[in-house]
Amino acid sequence: MKAHRNKLSLAVALIAASSMAQAEIELTEKLSLSGFIDMSSTYVESEIDSPAALAVDSKESETSSGLDQFELNFLYSFDDKLSAVVDLEHQDDGRTVVDDNGDTVAIGEETDIEQAYFSYAVTDSFSVKGGRFLSYAGWETEDPTGLFQYSGAGYAGYFYGGYQQGMSALYSADMFAVAVSVVNDLGDLEGEFRDSKKPAVETMLAFMPTDTWTTKVFYSTDENEGLGPNDEDITLINAWTSFAIGDLLLAGEYNKSENNPVYATAPGDEASGYLLMANYAFGKAGLTVRYHDWTLEDKSGVAFEEVSGITVAPSYALTDNLLIVAEFRTDDIEYLDAVDGQVEATSNSYALEALVTF
Repeated sequence: MKAHRNKLSLAVALIAASSMAQAEIELTEKLSLSGFIDMSSTYVESEIDSPAALAVDSKESETSSGLDQFELNFLYSFDDKLSAVVDLEHQDDGRTVVDDNGDTVAIGEETDIEQAYFSYAVTDSFSVKGGRFLSYAGWETEDPTGLFQYSGAGYAGYFYGGYQQGMSALYSADMFAVAVSVVNDLGDLEGEFRDSKKPAVETMLAFMPTDTWTTKVFYSTDENEGLGPNDEDITLINAWTSFAIGDLLLAGEYNKSENNPVYATAPGDEASGYLLMANYAFGKAGLTVRYHDWTLEDKSGVAFEEVSGITVAPSYALTDNLLIVAEFRTDDIEYLDAVDGQVEATSNSYALEALVTF
């Protein structure tokens, strides 16, 4: 998916971690181009343990290889104050459906406009943007160019603001930043918006006390009728911090949300989750270790989905523009099934990724 936020101090950390380069290609004096090609091969093995008397425990495995995503980013600078961005994306998320003949048909491949917005610098510290853009919220980016490993934690749809259409204002100073976005919806990670009757609001407060330490807190709310179950307001809370010590980068994130229709089926359903990550860079190589955990609960506090997992991902930059990432990930999953009741599952995945940036 898509990289979406100005991380301030993260850009330096990413370069140290991966030795990757993504310089803009100047097409004309005012128009520049950047992008990436992301390819991978994955192997996933899963085991399901169901307590239901008639259920049969199962083991499954799946292998896939191919192009995950290709993206072109166009930046046009009208002058030193006004600019416009258009991002074009082709991706395949692996989704399939079974047609009327019982055949499995791939539907995950699509080409679309990822972002299209303008930015206007009112002053050196204050700017506004409008159009279709991705939320500032969330430690993990949607594009692979902003990740320290191959996979995202998997909970972004529950807690991050997703795609947005509207206006956003950002004020940045030396040690803090404030942003407010007024948009149609909080959206989701595929940009499929719901019916809007009132605008949603996302607010950000960021602290950068040093060049190596950044903390950001986000609060988002959507009061639109008909979005949450029984018209309940949707709220999203995201907070993350990162700290660099030489070649070591440490990061932590906490999330909480209520009545998000991505998971909520009744009033009062809520979710919470967090991750801890460490990345160490040595020369052209890097090593990332991440722990992630999230829980979905109904209003009485009963969990209907619990997931936790560990990811280990070494990486190596063959050139300034070609990064190779290997990943091992294991997840423990518990969820409520209408037929089988409480189901426990484990998933182990192995991935090899080639990421070319330009």
